[in-house]
Amino acid sequence: MPGAVVIGAGPGIGRSVARRFARQGLPIALIARTARTLAEVTEAVPPFGVPVIALTANSTDETALRAALDTATAEFGLPDVVVYNAAIIQPDTPGQLSAHAQLDAWAVNVVGAITAASHLAPEMARRGSGSFIITGGMPEPKPQYVSLSLGKAGVRTLVTLLDQEYGPSGVHVASVTVDGPVAAGTAFDPDDIAEHYWRLHTQPRRQWQREVLHSGLPGEAVTDGTTPDAEGDSGVEWG
Repeated sequence: MPGAVVIGAGPGIGRSVARRFARQGLPIALIARTARTLAEVTEAVPPFGVPVIALTANSTDETALRAALDTATAEFGLPDVVVYNAAIIQPDTPGQLSAHAQLDAWAVNVVGAITAASHLAPEMARRGSGSFIITGGMPEPKPQYVSLSLGKAGVRTLVTLLDQEYGPSGVHVASVTVDGPVAAGTAFDPDDIAEHYWRLHTQPRRQWQREVLHSGLPGEAVTDGTTPDAEGDSGVEWG
């Protein structure tokens, strides 16, 4: 049974998204950089009784990431939904990071998402269905977070490009933009944020949104000139 692939399956949004999709009965493939992170997240999913596989891959290692995606597809079939949640979240001011460090951040924040999309979205488009959702953030750039601001701006552009390429064939490409630090029990609780991913995945095509904003406030705004459905979508996160 096709399921959900979560890339960047960390203890915050990644874990909550995995649990949210597992609750609906979808098999879950978790991809993270370290075995320790995978073990922590995998332990949180079993209560829902769905198959779970944990795969180690760095999102910047194209060969390893593609191999992990192939393993997930071989196990569960072409996924119904892919969530790219990997990011480097660090404070840095203009000129503070070396060129190499900026490239490292860009590779995680943007290029890994391109790798995942190019590997799976064409087949999803041929099938005519599926969702590819990227965790966004920084709706306004901040000079205290240069690499993250650049990365999340890149995510927004990438979503637009992927939507133009694969949207007409039935793949819903979108981002959940998180405008604050994620922490349980706050306005940026990862369990609350995870609801946006499920809503995006299940939206009727005529109501597709390309970006939702989680601002932590009631009546959150929806970007891209779209209209939220009756449940009222919106979403955002830092990492």
